Amino acid sequence: MRMTGKSFHTTVQVAVMLLLAAIGSSVTQAAQSPARQQGKPARPEEADENDLIDADRPGIADGSSVIGARRVQVETGVQEEVHRREHLFFVPALIRLGISDRLEFRVEGNTFTQTSDTDPTGVTRHVSGLAPFSLGLKYHIADSGAGHPSLGVIVRVFPAWGTSDFHTHHVTGDLRLAADWAFAPQLKLSLNPNVGVGIYEDSHGKTFATGLFALTLNYLPRKRLNPFIDVGIEAPEERNGRVAVIIDTGVAYIVGHNVQLDASVGTGAHGQTPPHPFASLGVSFRRRK
Repeated sequence: MRMTGKSFHTTVQVAVMLLLAAIGSSVTQAAQSPARQQGKPARPEEADENDLIDADRPGIADGSSVIGARRVQVETGVQEEVHRREHLFFVPALIRLGISDRLEFRVEGNTFTQTSDTDPTGVTRHVSGLAPFSLGLKYHIADSGAGHPSLGVIVRVFPAWGTSDFHTHHVTGDLRLAADWAFAPQLKLSLNPNVGVGIYEDSHGKTFATGLFALTLNYLPRKRLNPFIDVGIEAPEERNGRVAVIIDTGVAYIVGHNVQLDASVGTGAHGQTPPHPFASLGVSFRRRK
């Protein structure tokens, strides 16, 4: 599949329309005062409402919770990015396998990837292939309580793998601490920070150590709807490189109990490696035990 400017604009338009629809729905929901929001006890048939899919996409920061024992969850989508002389399309995917109520196994990567690279002479080269994937674990350390957030830790290892121009030469990985904090429940606001360290490979095939930080601000007008804004920082972005900063906004909406749809748009705010801009559409689904 060859990428065009038209396809990218279409992705952006769809993502923006979903964001605007979510904002309108959020305002409507915030103006309403259902009995459940007034502190009345939930009816027995509403008890299952608390068991909703909790995906790590689409924000930059990952959550602290795990999916639960003997459950399977798949999170995927499409993403398009515009860089200085490169147009990038890929299919991010995350497979989560619940081992226990506190531990899950994860396989994650950008899977099918295609680039259109224009050199200084104006010649465009199209390359397709499979990007490296990671094997990892997430461990839920603590539940949230009065005055403190829930905590989890995520570790990933990327084997030296990939096809075509996407092949890497070194084993890389990262380690992150994730938290979820409902700091303003009356305003339906929560924070999802991540902090960590990584060892990555840059575009020249050189490994480098970097610090990682991400922060997502979530607004939850109702349980199934989640507009958000977030920021991601990588310092440095490559060996002897600058600090990379990405900002984005998006929305996630849960259909039923086991499916989530999402859309997001964003751009780099600093550095050489972030896209200017990017757009993403996604779907997540799980199988309960």
